[in-house]
Amino acid sequence: MATNDDLGVDDTKPTVRAGVRLVRTLLRPHIPPFATSVIGSAVFAAGTVASATALGWITDRVVIDSFEGDIAGASAVTAAALIIAIAIVRSLGVVTRRYFAGMTAERVERSTRQALAQQYLSQPMSWLRRASTGRLVAHVDSDAKVLTHSLHPLPFSFGVLFLAIFSGVRLVIIDPWIALIALFLFPAMTVINSLYSRFVEKPLAESQAEVATVAGIAHESFEGALIVKTLGRRQAEVERFDAAADNLRARRQQVGFIRSWMDIFRHSLPQVGILVVLLVGANRISSGSMSPGDIVEIAALFGALAIPMLVFGFLLESLIPSVVAWNRLRPVIEAPIPEVPKQIGRPEGPLEVVVDGVSFAWASAPDDIVLDDIALTIAPGEMVAIVGSTGSGKSTLCAAIAGVLDDVDDHVIVGGRALQDFHPADRAEAIAYVFQEAFLFAESIRSNIDLDGDSSHESVVMAAKVAAADEWISSLAQSYDTPIGERGVTVSGGQRQRIALARALVRDAGLVILDDATSAVDTVVEQQILSHLRSSTNATMVIVANRLATIALADRVVHLVDGRIGATGSHDELLENDDYRELVMAYAEAGDG
Repeated sequence: MATNDDLGVDDTKPTVRAGVRLVRTLLRPHIPPFATSVIGSAVFAAGTVASATALGWITDRVVIDSFEGDIAGASAVTAAALIIAIAIVRSLGVVTRRYFAGMTAERVERSTRQALAQQYLSQPMSWLRRASTGRLVAHVDSDAKVLTHSLHPLPFSFGVLFLAIFSGVRLVIIDPWIALIALFLFPAMTVINSLYSRFVEKPLAESQAEVATVAGIAHESFEGALIVKTLGRRQAEVERFDAAADNLRARRQQVGFIRSWMDIFRHSLPQVGILVVLLVGANRISSGSMSPGDIVEIAALFGALAIPMLVFGFLLESLIPSVVAWNRLRPVIEAPIPEVPKQIGRPEGPLEVVVDGVSFAWASAPDDIVLDDIALTIAPGEMVAIVGSTGSGKSTLCAAIAGVLDDVDDHVIVGGRALQDFHPADRAEAIAYVFQEAFLFAESIRSNIDLDGDSSHESVVMAAKVAAADEWISSLAQSYDTPIGERGVTVSGGQRQRIALARALVRDAGLVILDDATSAVDTVVEQQILSHLRSSTNATMVIVANRLATIALADRVVHLVDGRIGATGSHDELLENDDYRELVMAYAEAGDG
């Protein structure tokens, strides 16, 4: 499994300041919708202040007058119209803020996922081998979503600033002494939110890291469900998942504990401000400096400040997970993409293969040499069988010839061109590589054979016939349009291999590599497939062979021993070699002979 060091993850401490820088970076390409959402917040803030002012006016001109029996019908109608108009303005502000804030967040999330997809598809196999599937899936799913958490409350948090400005101006107009109370209230709420963000930074960062751990364990358990079930690993996997989930619960409980204590102050402070306003305002009213409507307006303004300040606290809280998610995503998004050679078309006809001194070891075990100075030339149209004991390097050699081992592709020449000089599309058309473990998509058989949808029905059927698959496919109720379950679970292992082989052959490649690609079919079907390949395919063929009948069909046999070529020649010639003879005798004793 890939580690942070493997992928170069930036472990910079996630802080609110780092979150502010991140938000600025994320918003830069999406200024228009974000600016529109901020305008909506400003409209809402103005409507909120106007609503408080209207309440004060209604108190003095409608409510107080009604007690004195002096209310006019026109005043009541005006009050109702004023309330409705302000409500409409505030609603428009809310709708604008939420719609365009959501649009901004979704666009950032989309561009993040597009950048990740571009990187996943552009990076070489050596890069992909160092990253676990669970981590890559978590990047596209949870990390991309968490990255935008701070963008949703951001416009509303701007509304706090507008509300503070509009309210401050209105409070000074009403009564400068009351404005001093607000002048204390705003900084106090800011200090509380600042303390909250400081206390919650570490547990939030740890919580986000635990989310990734839980997701990774779950993915591994689901991906390896067959192993978990058959080897009795259910309880062990449950315990492993429970331990990770318990760590996540503990971190989130810690965050909740901090939030609950801070919410006491964040909810109470505006109410305390209202109480102080009432106490001071009572004296101001008795002295004639203020009216009851002024007190109502001020209390409404103080109450209106509570929710936006809470949203501002939520913004500070959401910045930390966003920074953690970005620290996980940035090494992937900013990883340099290798330069792709110009697409000039694939070489035509059967292709010559030259392996020029290839040596290879996996990065996880650099001292364990898998291929040791392999030098091999395969003539155009030749069928070469690669044999050897388990671990001798057969599959790795096939991968090197196919260009999957980008570490050595400058030492492999196909059709007169080094693999590193191939455009990926040219290489995919020139080389058909079929693995032992055939991967099928959850689509129809036709779609799995003709991935691009560019081949004619006749070409698909011909490829299936060569792969000895047409007969059983045609017997199905929906024939080639029969859907296949996820990873091809609705067909047998041999059928999966034959569909995968047909998928490789439909492109009419000049080099066909079969890495034990017929191991799941019986000997008779395998001979049928290989005979079809020889008679109807104009291609050079490299086949990992584990059956004597297959070896006998080859023009030449390459015997690998511990990553080196032990011998090469025809089957009859190599029988003079003791190691080779011992190997094929083992094949015969396995029941093939």
